[in-house]
Amino acid sequence: MSVKTICVLISSLSFYAYVASYFMSPHMKNEFKRFNLEKLGLLTIILEFLGATGLLIGLTFSPLLTIASFSLGLLMFCGLIVRLKMKDSLWISSPAIFYMCLNFYIFWLQ
Repeated sequence: MSVKTICVLISSLSFYAYVASYFMSPHMKNEFKRFNLEKLGLLTIILEFLGATGLLIGLTFSPLLTIASFSLGLLMFCGLIVRLKMKDSLWISSPAIFYMCLNFYIFWLQ
């Protein structure tokens, strides 16, 4: 299994888990409330689901991998900006940083 495939699996499965937790745990919805982005919560979750699916399909259709990885990297960059504006600690912001870097790395591998 290649490094790219491993990175795609880590990213896509993590985003699927985040999507599931949004619907199963009030914590995720409360985070969007805390950011004053309640109305964007569902849109964000849909974009994450589409991005995770695009990563997996992109393993066989390369142009989709390019689009999905860049889009998820950009989405995580926006999430990082929101966390910085909220003055969240580096530790709290680290998942956004990790997934931003991971998806931009996948994009770069293309």
